[in-house]
Amino acid sequence: MFLYQRTRNLKQISRYLHNITKNPSPAISQTTSVTVNLGRTPEPFSQRLPPIVGFGASLRRNYSTESKDEARPKKPRSLPMLMDFPELVWPSMIKSVKNWIMVQFIIRPYFDREFNLPDFIQGAKQALQVVSAALSGGELKNLEGLVDRQTLQDLKDSVGKMSVAQRYDLMVDKKDIYFSFPYQVGVMFDEEDEQSQKRFVEITMVFHVLKGLKGMVERGEAIPLNIGVMPEFRDKISICNYRFIKEFTKGVDSDWTVNIVNHFKPIDLVDE
Repeated sequence: MFLYQRTRNLKQISRYLHNITKNPSPAISQTTSVTVNLGRTPEPFSQRLPPIVGFGASLRRNYSTESKDEARPKKPRSLPMLMDFPELVWPSMIKSVKNWIMVQFIIRPYFDREFNLPDFIQGAKQALQVVSAALSGGELKNLEGLVDRQTLQDLKDSVGKMSVAQRYDLMVDKKDIYFSFPYQVGVMFDEEDEQSQKRFVEITMVFHVLKGLKGMVERGEAIPLNIGVMPEFRDKISICNYRFIKEFTKGVDSDWTVNIVNHFKPIDLVDE
């Protein structure tokens, strides 16, 4: 009875956090430690669980006011989308505050007292390197247990349509990441089953990558602060959106898995 009451309190807290801003969007979330294990993959409950916190794309698109006859044909992307997911580029101040509250007052007290967001980010970077290398090399079978089953199937379909050069662009060395942040942290409950009280945490990460940054650092080259707008670097910059999920139901031992994978280039968004 105590566990049931505490779970209800958790839901009330989460809904309160959701109402801090009136920002209707789809759902996301996540959580834990320094190492992302290639272990068991939980069932994809996230698609049917009620959202506690939402998300939205952080990039505003500009749309042409020209007529269809006058509009120029859309330039194909240099890096096709891997999954149908909003392109997240920059952090949101409001979401960052909500993320801190979620970690400090819900995840650590009620889910995992040892959870540490900086350690999780380091583990997420390692996961990005592993997943991207497998995608680039076409060895997606190696991702079983680390990537959700349905996500893995979607990635197989997308990667199979890419050229060799496009697949090469997917590879990321974690030392080429020059900026990263958790876009959103969220908690979900399976309200269809009051007995088991299934609980999940999702974390959506955004990584800004400059291919070749590791070599530049090793050679002692100065890294310009405005590197993102310099023409000679624009084709080498990509952004990766990865969403991680872990089940925290009492008595369940699970690992972090990836259920969203997207790589894109900012220059493609500007051209659109």
